[in-house]
Amino acid sequence: MSKSSKISRRKLLGNLPKGLATLGLGGLFWGSLVKETSAESLVLRPPGALPEKDFLKACLKCGQCVEACPYDTLKLAPAAADNLAGTPYFEPRAIPCYMCTDFPCIKKCPSEALSEKEITIDGEASINNSKMGLAVVHKESCIAYEGIHCSACYRACPLMGEAIQLIFDKNEVTQKHANLKPVVNGDICTGCGLCEHACIMEESAIKVLPPHVIEGKAGTHYIKSWDPADENRLTDIPETKKKEDVESTLDYLNDDNLLDDE
Repeated sequence: MSKSSKISRRKLLGNLPKGLATLGLGGLFWGSLVKETSAESLVLRPPGALPEKDFLKACLKCGQCVEACPYDTLKLAPAAADNLAGTPYFEPRAIPCYMCTDFPCIKKCPSEALSEKEITIDGEASINNSKMGLAVVHKESCIAYEGIHCSACYRACPLMGEAIQLIFDKNEVTQKHANLKPVVNGDICTGCGLCEHACIMEESAIKVLPPHVIEGKAGTHYIKSWDPADENRLTDIPETKKKEDVESTLDYLNDDNLLDDE
């Protein structure tokens, strides 16, 4: 072995700890960045989970809900997940929520981070009232939207014909056949993920995301005039403009002199 080979080898071994340290720091940085920007906003919780901020405060990270799940759907977030560590979540593509009618995961929760109140409507608790997430169809990759017959997600849905409906329309390619296109009803979808799990695509064309990621929110400047209850959104908004400011603005807009030709 030549002297130059020994030197390069010595340098390589000497620089190895530095490289590993840099790699470790880089991994921690990018890992924390990814967790901060995606994990917290995209994680799917068990049925009956409180809103995320309240859930994180209430969850004891005891794992009892995970043990109670008969389908091994629920998992505990690893230690590397920072403030999500030890909290239950599930991945629909791997194992969806099979919608147990007796919701054992909720009943085992000692802190009410999972609460029957969250799935109770008109005094009756039902797994069908769950809002774990919301399924979204990516039309550009769904083969049903390309004219190929597929109803896998529709047939897998426990609320078939309600949470997912098939819309019939003419196949513009053949001009003879009908397309059966899956459409999700966001008011009924529970986010169980059975549709995502059943999708025949290599990468599922229908995915379940947390409701807050999908749902829009009307601004305070917009009110549904046909829905009197919609005005309730404005009751807790602090007044930001003084009355005289509004009046001066109206006077300016109504000034006829602004319309005079120069």
